[in-house]
Amino acid sequence: MNVVIVESAAKAKTINKYLGSSYKVIASFGHVRDLPSKDGSVKPDEDFAMAWDVADTKSQKVLKEITDAVKGADKLILATDPDREGEAISWHILQVLEKRRALKKGVPVERVAFNAVTKQAIMTALANPRQIDEPLVSAYLARRALDYLVGFTLSPVLWRKLPGARSAGRVQSVALRLVCDREAEIEAFKTEEYWSIEAALETAGSDEVRARLTGIDGNSLKKLDIKTQAEAHAIKEAIEKGNYTVIAVDKKAVKRNPYAPFSTSTLQMDASRKLGFSAKQTMQVAQRLYEGVNVGEGAPVGLITYMRTDAVQIVPEAIAAIRKEVESDFGKRYVAPFIREYKTKAKNAQEAHEGIRPTDVARKPAAVAKYLEKDQARLYELIWKRAVASQMASAELEQTTAHIKVKGRDGKAYDLRATGSVMLFEGFQKLYDEGRDERLKVQKGAADPGEDDQSDRRLPPLEQGQKLTDREVQANQHFTQPPPRYTESSLIKRMEELGIGRPSTYAATLATLQERDYVEIDKKRLIPHDKGRLVTSFLEAFFQRYVEYDFTADLEEKLDLISDDKMQWKDVLRDFWNDFTKAVEEIKELRVSEVLDALNELLGPHVFPTKEDGSDPRVCPACTEGQLSLKISGKFGAFIGCSRYPDCRYTRQLSQSSQDPDAAALDGKQLGFDPVSGLPVKLHVGRFGPYLQLGSADDYDEGEKPKRSSIPKGIEAAQVDLERALNLLSLPREVGVHPESGKTIVAGLGRYGPFILHDGMYANLESMEEVFSVGINRAVDLLAEKAKGGKGRFNRPKAKVLKEFEEHPSEGGKIEVLEGRYGPYVSHNKVNATLPKGQEPEAVTLELAVSLLTEKAAKKPAKKAAKKPAKKAAKKAAKKPAKKAAKKTAAQPKSKAGTAEGGEAS
Repeated sequence: MNVVIVESAAKAKTINKYLGSSYKVIASFGHVRDLPSKDGSVKPDEDFAMAWDVADTKSQKVLKEITDAVKGADKLILATDPDREGEAISWHILQVLEKRRALKKGVPVERVAFNAVTKQAIMTALANPRQIDEPLVSAYLARRALDYLVGFTLSPVLWRKLPGARSAGRVQSVALRLVCDREAEIEAFKTEEYWSIEAALETAGSDEVRARLTGIDGNSLKKLDIKTQAEAHAIKEAIEKGNYTVIAVDKKAVKRNPYAPFSTSTLQMDASRKLGFSAKQTMQVAQRLYEGVNVGEGAPVGLITYMRTDAVQIVPEAIAAIRKEVESDFGKRYVAPFIREYKTKAKNAQEAHEGIRPTDVARKPAAVAKYLEKDQARLYELIWKRAVASQMASAELEQTTAHIKVKGRDGKAYDLRATGSVMLFEGFQKLYDEGRDERLKVQKGAADPGEDDQSDRRLPPLEQGQKLTDREVQANQHFTQPPPRYTESSLIKRMEELGIGRPSTYAATLATLQERDYVEIDKKRLIPHDKGRLVTSFLEAFFQRYVEYDFTADLEEKLDLISDDKMQWKDVLRDFWNDFTKAVEEIKELRVSEVLDALNELLGPHVFPTKEDGSDPRVCPACTEGQLSLKISGKFGAFIGCSRYPDCRYTRQLSQSSQDPDAAALDGKQLGFDPVSGLPVKLHVGRFGPYLQLGSADDYDEGEKPKRSSIPKGIEAAQVDLERALNLLSLPREVGVHPESGKTIVAGLGRYGPFILHDGMYANLESMEEVFSVGINRAVDLLAEKAKGGKGRFNRPKAKVLKEFEEHPSEGGKIEVLEGRYGPYVSHNKVNATLPKGQEPEAVTLELAVSLLTEKAAKKPAKKAAKKPAKKAAKKAAKKPAKKAAKKTAAQPKSKAGTAEGGEAS
């Protein structure tokens, strides 16, 4: 029996059907060992010795299965993925087997790699085995050690000097810097007004020609030269009703060439632009297409080649098949007259693999779509079209430029230009059109997106000396635009250009930035949070070398040299570690005040933006004497506070001034007086956002705090009036006495929304407004419904089904994607698993759903055992204040909302 090790169950199932009964194919389910998340896993003082641990219970079971299988095996074949990570997995498995002495003496161990999960590719690989590529493993060890040493050395420094920061990483921090630098560019951008002049001209045959002003008296006109409305209208008046003459017509043939087959980064970019997929989602769907899908051919088959690659070239036999397909589908005219060869432009690219292409071009998207899930079909079509188009003929266009002159009323000669193009032959564009990408490069004074691109227009026949008349002359106002925020796809593009990261790491890096709450994605754009900007500024101030783009790219280049056996991995680690530890030791001695001074300097334009009246932006708006500065709280992280603390207790959020220019004006705004107590009701702005306060500390007994209420999400602080403020300050309010228990029912606002509470039982209210209006009858009904629903804390209506799969592949029964209170989740047989952050519910595949459920089921028993005591403690803690709240009057309730500076109500 020959034992074959692959990475995934889907691939194992596909390959097993190709190889037959003399082979046993086992899936490792990815990495089986990793460095434990604790100090000492990499030991620089012991020549960078690395202490590996078996990843989890599942990996232990997998390793036991492999160990048992190889004891009686005739041969061990390591067939993990054909990249650095795949090589590492094979190495780890072999290390474990040798340590356990599981392999009998003389049993051959072979390493095979294939770029496609097809019978031909696998048989070819088995016929050409090799040994484990030690230099490639060394590159993996160096990368893993570097990532560990940076993360476990730098992150604790961050925690001590910058409370609230989560982590730093070798690639993650540089990617975050890109996002933060772009945001700083946007904030520093000064918009400029400019004008353009466009004339709608007419030929004798009434054909329209639109021309733009390009010069005056022989001087070329630059984009920003016409700065004011007065200048623009003076030009407009000068050329209106003038005698326009065509002085020259230029025609030239233009060819547009097709694009190379996809690499990982270009696939992620195009899938984002055309399909709306995140980088992570693209890789999940592509993984399934690579590993094998049943498309009516008996056994499952891999539809695409390996999807983690920075190469774009494809093998000659695939090129021949593609060219044949093009001729069959479109005719010989559409086949490129020569074989197109492509090379990647990415820095430090590895050309060992192919670009991403269909394994068999004869499997057309329309034919296999019925066997695929919707997202799989869409991505396969994209990959198929791009690969086929790469060997098609160029698109041919004729571009025409007409130069037009007019004598102005002011005696000046004005030059105008009309441009247009005509498609003569579609070529590859008949099948695939890249479409316009967003601006990836930042240019000072970028054009207003409202400006037309005249080259796409079609011009009527024009000739030299032809006279034109004007229908209309327009003076159009424009404003220069700041550079756009990065999307996932444009950030990946930039990382690739700079040589930061690798195809296998892009999606994981972006996911980490979101999970750490350093960035958020809004309308596909990456927006840095204040926490992310703080971390970036801290690293730029004290670890500048390690977040420089060139340094990170140079390190990637050294890792590539290690994989080519041109450098020793421990030499690279030593050089890095010697300099890195010195930098860490220096920062350890810094006082927090020195850190804050540096951050105040770097983040000044963001947190203390220039005021229009020219006054000092750092003067405290509350006391007008102190200076505003960054403050660090071990509990709450970073915020802005006054230098006169504790005499002045003014605080605000970091980015409040830039996000809400009127926020400072709202702080301390008096809305009126409470008719019961006579105390003033004021609106304040704290470190967690706006909140309401009844009176001041002087109005209360010693040790008592003023009554406060945060302003719930969805309510604009500026729109809060006295009536709404009193309503919020009255919470939690007594609804009445329950007719059966005789205990009070209370209504309030918590961190999960409006609720009613009775004797420790919570029930949700449908809307925030209902918390002020719910009566005793409605409250009793809701509590009764809740009681019927079981012992859970919240009453939940039946969750909305967002997507469903008819059958679990191994356990049977329906799998549903449901809309949950805390986000969408997948559910099967009472096991619920939350979707990863950023995962669109509609894009969930059956494989992803099963993977999430399996992972959750494996963790479930351990979770329950660990949380039992905590749940009891939490219940007791929750009941005590609830009973007190029920006994108190509405005038002075105590709740978490009463102690928060806004945004902390529970």
